Amino acid sequence: MSNDKVCILVTGVTGQLGFDIVKELNKRNISCIGVGSKDLDITNKDDVEKFFANHNISHVIHCAAYTKVDMAEDEKELNHKVNVIGTQNIVNECKKSNLTMMYFSTDYVYSGLGETPFKENDELNPIGEYAKSKLDGEKIVKELEKYFILRISWVFGKNGNNFIKTMVKLSSTKTELKIVSDQIGSPTYTVDAAKVAVDMIETDKYGIYNVTNEGFVSWADFAREIFKLIGADVKVYDISTEEYNAKASRPKNSRLDKSKLVECGFNKLPTWQDALDRYLKEENFKK
Repeated sequence: MSNDKVCILVTGVTGQLGFDIVKELNKRNISCIGVGSKDLDITNKDDVEKFFANHNISHVIHCAAYTKVDMAEDEKELNHKVNVIGTQNIVNECKKSNLTMMYFSTDYVYSGLGETPFKENDELNPIGEYAKSKLDGEKIVKELEKYFILRISWVFGKNGNNFIKTMVKLSSTKTELKIVSDQIGSPTYTVDAAKVAVDMIETDKYGIYNVTNEGFVSWADFAREIFKLIGADVKVYDISTEEYNAKASRPKNSRLDKSKLVECGFNKLPTWQDALDRYLKEENFKK
């Protein structure tokens, strides 16, 4: 990729992922424009058209998304507007100039059943409004000639709320917590995902990829590891998904097979334990 002709648009820069992708692009001196919803309303077709007309964009990394899984069940219209119409508006502009687009999707597009890690070409069966809207977004992105779809899970980063921050906060007031133990997946550190995303956007190895940190864990064991590393004395009691009784369905199997990454010449992400340790140090959560 010749840097002098490149300008990458990154949407969702106020979120965990978009924030770290812009940071990674800046680190590599790759020209980019990061936008949040206040800078560009992706759901407004005219705004998106004007933005692309006024900027010389070469690639798009689309991180902007509605991600409130439970609220999506009630806010169906807003969820659809952001994840489907917003994505369609960006795709339309990419089509006009045959631009490369990268879209971030989710483990929720798989069935969430069984114990075998899902491969990219496995059958998809999203449950819930959020999951369905993300798969609809994938289908729209596939209309392009040059696209990357990265399916990620259990995201954590500096710029936004996540499970780790919630656990750290709770540890200051709670000595006991009930946490779901029958949902298994891989936490994904946005710093690590950003590196692979930027490596990828510099190639023409288009397609769908599962991208998460290595290793699998339950939410309950993830919490135990967090408390251990920050030196918090919190007892974790295992509960089932059914006992937790969330509004939206959650996949019990969020294990993703990442072998395609390596087969296509990209680096595996570090283990989730390594990522968690680095993140806690970065946030000064470790005692």
